[in-house]
Amino acid sequence: MPVPDTTLIDSGDDSGEKVMTLVEHLTELRRRIFISLLAVVLGAILGFIVAPEVIRILKAPISQPLYFTSPGGAFFLQLKLALMIGIVLGSPIVLYELWAFIAPGLTPGERRTARPWIPLALLFLVLGVGVAYVTLPLAMGFLLGFAIPGLVEPLITADAYFGFVTVLFLAFGLVMEFPIVIVLLSKVGIVTADQMRRNRRYVFLGIAIFAVVITPGGDPFSPTIMTLVMYPLYELSIRLVARSNAPAEAE
Repeated sequence: MPVPDTTLIDSGDDSGEKVMTLVEHLTELRRRIFISLLAVVLGAILGFIVAPEVIRILKAPISQPLYFTSPGGAFFLQLKLALMIGIVLGSPIVLYELWAFIAPGLTPGERRTARPWIPLALLFLVLGVGVAYVTLPLAMGFLLGFAIPGLVEPLITADAYFGFVTVLFLAFGLVMEFPIVIVLLSKVGIVTADQMRRNRRYVFLGIAIFAVVITPGGDPFSPTIMTLVMYPLYELSIRLVARSNAPAEAE
């Protein structure tokens, strides 16, 4: 009985790269997932050590103490924060392992196109977190400003506060990936630079509505800052799309 051929071609060029079988691909995937998880775990261990200092930094916008309502509340808060730090610290290795796994299946041209976006994705994420950190004191100052001394005063739990901080940081971090998503959509022909130029006014309105919906808390500063960040990113995306598609249009 003939043996089924499980050979997969993992490159579109004839540069002499080794042809891997399906089993070898799965083994390679398992190895890279293990390395990625190990990087996150090591980052989380370091994150648990520095978690008290990170809590002190993130708590700076509010003067009153934070409370936990269960015996394990403080421990699990530091554990969750450590995991977040581990993901951030391990993300360069995770991105590299992802790239190293998919790169052999791309053509040389696709590799050249995609390669610069790996470090840029990480850079944009860091910039988004930085913008969120600047926004945090403004948002908290506005929201806590409605307290009435002696009548209505805040009693904020640590879970509620850091849940707010997590959503805010995640929202700004993901929004900063906006140009990369737009460029990728242009590569598969969904959007063009001309379409983006024609729809500027509608996009601005959509960005403003999106910023109000995605930012937590209901303060005016978070959506305003997010809108002021997203729209320049949209203009940047138009230039990136036009530049990346210029050779194809010239042909």
